Amino acid sequence: MSQPLANQVAIVTGAGRGIGHAIALRLAQDGAKIAVVSRSESNSHRTAEEINALFPEAARPYAVDVACFQASIDTCKKIQEDFGRIDILVNNAGVTRDGLALRMSEEDWDVVLDTNLKGAFNFIQGILRGLVKQRSGRIINISSVSGLAGNAGQMNYAASKSGLLGLSKSLAKEVASRGITVNVVAPGFITTDMTEVLPENIKNTVIRAIPMGRFGNPADIAAAVAFLASPEASYITGQCLTVDGGMVM
Repeated sequence: MSQPLANQVAIVTGAGRGIGHAIALRLAQDGAKIAVVSRSESNSHRTAEEINALFPEAARPYAVDVACFQASIDTCKKIQEDFGRIDILVNNAGVTRDGLALRMSEEDWDVVLDTNLKGAFNFIQGILRGLVKQRSGRIINISSVSGLAGNAGQMNYAASKSGLLGLSKSLAKEVASRGITVNVVAPGFITTDMTEVLPENIKNTVIRAIPMGRFGNPADIAAAVAFLASPEASYITGQCLTVDGGMVM
């Protein structure tokens, strides 16, 4: 089995379930050691155990709220100590607090921005100095088609995901000369716990807006992340790879 990420260490936030879980498994399959980060201690342990059952001693769990700056910095330091290096950061952790603008509370705004956008900033701050020093690294931020096209009832979520695009392009320009790439993957509608609870009429409406006529799978996003983390993507930076079945063109 080809292992393009052998001897590399990847941090995956929000890896306890859904897309993050699939990303962690795929990067482990490609040979990386995985720091499994989740706000839930039980979820982080479950994913790490699943990876280690397939790839012994490949993963370690870390429970942290990515919205907390100091806790994120401390977690990055612990990961560095445990693995000896960090090569890849996948900022996937995210939450939703949907609601129309007129009814959206300040708390709903802050929780989503603090987790989805500030959380990415926090982990970047925690690992960037090390990447610059070793003159190599990959940062991959998980955005959304909502950040590209907007979505009614998701002003906070769309703002956070759009913000990741600006963050990524700006950072890419700062660190390209140090051998570090920064890219974005923007999923469309993916089959996860969040989409499973949607009413059937909403699902059918969404599917009609997708040229490929179906939802994607977490493995589709994991494959895009694995490509951007691989040696084949060494000359790609500041880009957004949209994985949405053609929904946003």
